[in-house]
Amino acid sequence: MANKLPDSYTTLSFAQIKLSHVPASSPTPTPVILLTLYRPGKHNAFTETMVQDLTRAFTLLSADPRVRAIVVTGHGSMFCAGADLDSGKGLTFNDTVETHRDGGGQVTLAIYRCQKPVIAAINGHAVGVGLTMTLPMSIRIASEDAKVGMVFARRGIVMEAISSFFLPKLIGFSRATHLVTTGSVYEATDPLLRELFSEVLPKEKVLKRALELADGIAKNTSGMSTQLMKDMMWRNPGTPEETHLLDSRILIELFNGKDKKEGIDSFLEKRDPKFTGTMEDDAPKAWPWWKDVDVGVPWEKSKL
Repeated sequence: MANKLPDSYTTLSFAQIKLSHVPASSPTPTPVILLTLYRPGKHNAFTETMVQDLTRAFTLLSADPRVRAIVVTGHGSMFCAGADLDSGKGLTFNDTVETHRDGGGQVTLAIYRCQKPVIAAINGHAVGVGLTMTLPMSIRIASEDAKVGMVFARRGIVMEAISSFFLPKLIGFSRATHLVTTGSVYEATDPLLRELFSEVLPKEKVLKRALELADGIAKNTSGMSTQLMKDMMWRNPGTPEETHLLDSRILIELFNGKDKKEGIDSFLEKRDPKFTGTMEDDAPKAWPWWKDVDVGVPWEKSKL
């Protein structure tokens, strides 16, 4: 994979997303990458092409040691209007019950498996998969003008993009069942959503704030630490005793690792840290502690 990483992400060809470096003037990959959902005139509605673009992009960015954080936003005034029903492609499938894999779920898995913190800058309305794709992201910042909805019951389908797993864990079962049972669209400021968004801000401040957070993460945190803690929370063994044993195994290995040494040294020397640990080369032997499941999705790494 290393020899396939691009010199510049702005030169890569995507049909319905755009990648840019932060700052935009940089000609080569910087620690922060901005990913923009890009379908002008279509409210960034979700398509099979976007599925391919997003899974390819997140797989590449996850493998790139130069990238430390990713911010996702939408082009124009909307984040994502949900599945593109106007084209008809959101209404039918050509595969079978046995072979079908939900496109939203493919994107969600790519984001979930990405070994870089991902921040959603929800700059406008986010409906259906436009909202559910953000659930595995580490941080969600929303515009106070945004309207969001889990409208599946009003379309005669069910929750997609693995949201039945993520949503109740993020906001609780009571609020999650309320949202999906009504199928209504809510203001981002609605009390039902207060656990979903880290911050709700004026529209013009959303992307700026997300980029500030990404910059702080890139400069001050160990990417290996943030990835491990994400896995520890989402892939918790299930009981306090098992979790205690897992925590202990991970901690003892990290205490002897280079990122822990750098974290302590930089603190004592009153300087910015320069973490170099990677999951590929420096992950503790306890990771992964779960049994991986092959969902049969052709990630096509050889074509990235």
